[in-house]
Amino acid sequence: MNFRHYENAVDFEQVVTPFLEKNEDKFSLFLGVLQAIKDGKYENPFMATIEENGELLALFQMTPPHPLNIIFVNEERMAASIDMCITELIKQTINIESIISVKEWAYKFAKKWKDKTGQGFSISMDQGLYRLDQVEESLDMSPGSWRYATQEDALLIEKWFSLFEEDTGLPKTAPVEIKKRVKMMLDANEAFLWENEGQIVSMMKKARPTANGVTVSLVFTPKEERKKGYARTMVAAGSKELLKEFQFCVLYTDMLNPTSNKIYQEIGYQKLIDSVHLKFENN
Repeated sequence: MNFRHYENAVDFEQVVTPFLEKNEDKFSLFLGVLQAIKDGKYENPFMATIEENGELLALFQMTPPHPLNIIFVNEERMAASIDMCITELIKQTINIESIISVKEWAYKFAKKWKDKTGQGFSISMDQGLYRLDQVEESLDMSPGSWRYATQEDALLIEKWFSLFEEDTGLPKTAPVEIKKRVKMMLDANEAFLWENEGQIVSMMKKARPTANGVTVSLVFTPKEERKKGYARTMVAAGSKELLKEFQFCVLYTDMLNPTSNKIYQEIGYQKLIDSVHLKFENN
């Protein structure tokens, strides 16, 4: 077995893409982030594989401070791959604050990490990954209509971005960084808004396009407008628009939020895998 650390994203892409493209929906996060690395959107990315006699066994990707994304290609060699990866991460003094992976894989990695380093771990988010190929046509829609967000909506989206992080328990992003990210999404025409009687009541974002799919993220409705069906309607309308360009949409949900899981299934999203984001405790 050979642990290979890549400095060049193009070289890494050539090795991992054939496998990832066969599983484009399940590993859309890995593919989308890899494209962003190639586009220069992340500093100091970590990219690595475990290979043996030309066979790809595992792949790893991290864009600090985001979690280490772990994929095991050959599950029969998972235990050995975990041991090798942890040994190399420790040897190379790669700082790992959290991991994201298929639920079963993540827990096996985290338990071994705890054995080796003494660092405990906790759930940051218990997630479900869902896929949509067609929006349910009989869905009842809330009043209003969708539109793309413009620069005039920037202040509102910056506010909602921060509130979204609070709601989901994500680490707080600095206001200057939020402003930068919102400008980028508006410049790229990635933000969708639902508007009713001149009032913006919900939003979602297009993220991480791959060859055939795209991710729906940043779904947010302010508290005063909730329980009116706006989030479901926004995601249904936005997803339908995205399906004009892509074969499928994917999104991550919080499995501890039964409401969001229910509304996405009503739209037509079907669960692909259970995923989990685990955070390591500081020693």
